[in-house]
Amino acid sequence: MFDTILIANRGEIACRVMDTARSMGVKTVAVYSDADAGAKHVEKADRAVHIGGPAPADSYLKGDVIIQAALDTGAQAIHPGYGFLSENPDFVEAVEAAGLTFIGPSAKAIRAMGLKDAAKALMEEAGVPVVPGYHGANQDPEHLSGAADAIGYPVLIKAVAGGGGKGMRLVERPEDFMDALKSAQGEATTAFGNPDVLIEKFIQKPRHIEVQVFGDGTHAVHLFERDCSLQRRHQKVIEEAPAPGMTEEMRNAMGQAGVRAAEAIGYSGAGTVEFIVDGSDGLRPDRFWFMEMNTRLQVEHPVTEEITGVDLVEWQLRVASGEALPARQDALSFKGHAFEARIYAEDVPKGFLPATGTLTHLEFPEDARIDSGVRCGDTISPWYDPMIAKVTVYGPTRGAALRKLERALRWTDVGGTVTNVSFLSVLSAQPDFVAGKMDTGLIDRELDSLTPVPVACTKARSIAALAALGLLDGKGSEDGFTLWGPLGWDVTLSHHDESFDVRVLADGPSNFTVTLPDVTHQVSQRDGTWWVDTTKVQARVSHVGNEVTVFWGNGYRFVVPDPLDRDAGAGGDTNVIEAPMPGLVKAVFAEAGQTVQEGDRLAILEAMKMEHSLLAARDGVVAEVLAQAGDQVEAGAALVRLEEEDG
Repeated sequence: MFDTILIANRGEIACRVMDTARSMGVKTVAVYSDADAGAKHVEKADRAVHIGGPAPADSYLKGDVIIQAALDTGAQAIHPGYGFLSENPDFVEAVEAAGLTFIGPSAKAIRAMGLKDAAKALMEEAGVPVVPGYHGANQDPEHLSGAADAIGYPVLIKAVAGGGGKGMRLVERPEDFMDALKSAQGEATTAFGNPDVLIEKFIQKPRHIEVQVFGDGTHAVHLFERDCSLQRRHQKVIEEAPAPGMTEEMRNAMGQAGVRAAEAIGYSGAGTVEFIVDGSDGLRPDRFWFMEMNTRLQVEHPVTEEITGVDLVEWQLRVASGEALPARQDALSFKGHAFEARIYAEDVPKGFLPATGTLTHLEFPEDARIDSGVRCGDTISPWYDPMIAKVTVYGPTRGAALRKLERALRWTDVGGTVTNVSFLSVLSAQPDFVAGKMDTGLIDRELDSLTPVPVACTKARSIAALAALGLLDGKGSEDGFTLWGPLGWDVTLSHHDESFDVRVLADGPSNFTVTLPDVTHQVSQRDGTWWVDTTKVQARVSHVGNEVTVFWGNGYRFVVPDPLDRDAGAGGDTNVIEAPMPGLVKAVFAEAGQTVQEGDRLAILEAMKMEHSLLAARDGVVAEVLAQAGDQVEAGAALVRLEEEDG
């Protein structure tokens, strides 16, 4: 076994690997960028090495610097985590050339699965079912259009070097094909430096079910399946294991297909074989097809660990150090059910727009597994994925596990930034999902019902007012009366775009009358518990600076406005197109004097590992362009200004 390993990653996966390494007596080395100097994974490691600037290209993607850090600290092996260099075969070869061990598959295996078209051809040879489509080298647009006609619409255009939904377009009509192809190729070129695409039949009621495999370079086993059908923008939101509705016949067929895929490329370590499944007529062994193989540990691996009792990171370290596969297939089994929900800093009502912010409050339920790379006081950076944590729950049945998930989300408290917690809570109670009748289109179909803006009720507003005035911690019991009557306080709060005044009177020790614009509540404390009228308050409160968050089913954010602060843009300036978050200007399409229409794309901003199109808010003429491609801008920076409207 290794004495010391370096983890070429950051955030929650770096912390996750460190936990297992420490339990095995293996020392860990962290690497960090300027933006991560005070990060949790740096604090947890035995040693830490600075590797460059905040941009991934200047730090976490600098393989030579990372390898040198491993050599300088005496590490014998490098664990890549996921993302960054985890599926880069050139990095694997460089690690091995330096005399180090790469904790993962060989460069040859990664290359075999790196291009989707070549991987599908290889899988066909190995007897793994493949979705009908065109995976050839001819990239002439007319040829690709003809291939789509032959396959039959609807079809998917997918970048051969793609991932994370980039370079992917759904085309439902022949007349839309050429525009979609051009768009997909452009995005693929930007993201991967390779414009080539493949064409696949689009499955009408698709489920995304994947098989966890593990190999030693010669033999492989599977650790059953995960259902990852709940997706947005082709990215997973809630994962579960096992897949609901799975039959033993189909489980065996999928598991064996996953093992054949792994053994066909001499796979070593943890990997995932992803299948698209036609769920329109239940789960049938003749209705699943290979999509791709992820040659690394997956984000959602905790649900597999929960139902099998296997520590996949421990297996990775053991096999990479030369040990045999820890278990044979006939020794592997599972029980119960597990769910994982990914908590992100993102503004769901604004189209899941990634968000930044400093975490003023962070608390999770004790009866859930929490994988997180941040702590209270940490800042969600614009440079990296805005994940806050993964919340994983386990129960003896799917129903029991789902109830634990709903409770865990209700008791996940994050202050200082907007999050998707409310969205996940609503999604976990969505009837089709509860019944196990989901497919990859469920979120898009139900988007309006899943993404309401959580608006605080008057009872929550009463609690917020008391917190803003410092009255929840006993101030009222000390200062509750004057000689002339009850002591009173006034406070103004803003919630979303609404401001309202609140009047609070102390009726006695820990008893208050709270008057809002349209209603009055009696708030009191009895035996250490707060009550609003006849409702027992199970809310938690965070009060930092001028911000109050009341966690009561949802996280409701309130701000105590500074009366001297005036927001010049409060009315919504449609003349200026601003950056919604800090990021890199990837492209600008506007020119001074250009006539534009509402909805025209004027610029592209890259932030949080995603590209965001910035659109004209109205018809008009471009007055000036204030940014150019390559500029790093802050949130609120003006990028394009339109001429003032007449009148």
